Amino acid sequence: MDKIKLTGLDFYGYHGCLPEERENGQHFLLDITMYVDLQPAGTSDDLTDTVNYAAVYELARQIVEGEPLNLIEAVAERTAAAILQSYPLVQKVRVIVHKPSAPIPGRFQDAAVSVVRARK
Repeated sequence: MDKIKLTGLDFYGYHGCLPEERENGQHFLLDITMYVDLQPAGTSDDLTDTVNYAAVYELARQIVEGEPLNLIEAVAERTAAAILQSYPLVQKVRVIVHKPSAPIPGRFQDAAVSVVRARK
């Protein structure tokens, strides 16, 4: 199936279980892959036949910069659910939430979760 991908969306949020995460906040990076039949848009050259990725960016921004959550799993779940609810052309979505400044004692490059949700 065809895909629309948004990678490295960088937002500042206040998610985490620790008080300092809720107080200070940190950067969260999202990668979103939407599985969509792109042939109609490719044929028509009409934005209404596809998913407006600028609007998806804004939807993700509202979630990440919005209500603080304890877990990045919840951020990923809410983002995937909102995309499926808002964009009927999306048949399946993968959301990866990266938390590069996770409070892990030691050296590491990234902490991330990935969820895949499909239309029922």
